[in-house]
Amino acid sequence: MFVPYFLLTDMYETIPIITLPNGIRVIHKEVASPISHFGVIINAGTRDEADSQIGLAHFVEHTLFKGTRHRTGYQVTRRMEDAGGDLNACTAKEETCFHASFPSADYPRAIELLADILFDATFPEKEIAKEKDVVLEEINYYRDTPSELIFDEIEEVAFAGHPLGRNILGDKKSLRRLRRDDILDFVRRNYTADNIVLSSVGNLSTNTIIKYCNKYFNRPIAARCERQRQPFLTYTPTTLHKHKNTSQAHVMLCNTAFSFQEKERVPFTLLANLLGGQAMSARLNVAIREKRGLAYSVEANYSPFTDSGLFSVYVGCEKEMIEKSIALVYKELDKMANQKLGTLQLHTAKKQFIGQLAVTNEAKLNEMLSIGRSALFFNEVETTESSFQKVEAITADEVMEAAHRIFVPEQFSTLIYSGR
Repeated sequence: MFVPYFLLTDMYETIPIITLPNGIRVIHKEVASPISHFGVIINAGTRDEADSQIGLAHFVEHTLFKGTRHRTGYQVTRRMEDAGGDLNACTAKEETCFHASFPSADYPRAIELLADILFDATFPEKEIAKEKDVVLEEINYYRDTPSELIFDEIEEVAFAGHPLGRNILGDKKSLRRLRRDDILDFVRRNYTADNIVLSSVGNLSTNTIIKYCNKYFNRPIAARCERQRQPFLTYTPTTLHKHKNTSQAHVMLCNTAFSFQEKERVPFTLLANLLGGQAMSARLNVAIREKRGLAYSVEANYSPFTDSGLFSVYVGCEKEMIEKSIALVYKELDKMANQKLGTLQLHTAKKQFIGQLAVTNEAKLNEMLSIGRSALFFNEVETTESSFQKVEAITADEVMEAAHRIFVPEQFSTLIYSGR
């Protein structure tokens, strides 16, 4: 749950961003902790792939660790593990991140290693062939896990025919076609200085972090990314019912929602959390699971992108309970769109949300990723206190207006997996 970076505007206190001479930005938050976190966050994801290269962004992330001009893949992995640290990565629709968590005394080791991966990865042909098999098994895993697969497929439904709808893993056919030259070209086009943020949370001063970043990351790199992202302009509500060999039915409802750029994303983030966030008292969970016992799992999610967004609801239930569960979802959405929250309800929703933000950021890895994404997409990072102030400023009218705009039943798409 990386919520704080949804909340930015230009009216609250921010954490300074430092730009290296080569154009790469650095954000650091000093905390007194024995464990620190450092990441390279890149504004490049699955929506930046060519149509014939679906899955390439994720495959690049996998193969970055397979060797550099100075280290074998085994040495890359051992560099952090030998210090008791961890090296990991993730790919999303619009960004890629690789990062390390480590004892704070090993900051220089982590920063040097991540710079080596960014600038000197060699993508050996033999490792590319082996890693294809790994990703093919990852695809098999998700295909065999309908409760995971449906979250990817609802995006394909909502953003049909658009790069935002692509499955992050790609598909087997496109994966087998990928070549080393495709990887090198993707990195060259997208891993540019203006697309890269170095994010850090740990027990070191900002001045020392900048010194290390200048030493290891201030290297020649293309200054600007020249790509043009295809805007998402057309959404068509769609209903699909797929027969799967499952005991439980899986139901997804969705509608497009606010982008990063729209001010309504702030009250809508609170609204999505109130409806189907982590708390057992979330309205959809109470209405469907707690009161009626119709489902084991109920949740709502909101994912904003640079030019669009997606709101979705997931319900896992018995096949016979599909229609009743869907009706209850729409009943709760209608309440939010047409009944303004009372003073106590709004206060409770804010307090709960702020508490969840605080708990999430207590995990400093989450905070490192969050502030890095903030710097990447907004070129500023709020303090935690400013994010809390932003939540406190939300009004009941703003929540209801956001709900009224998005919770339009005839604009929702539906995807159902169930047995025959």
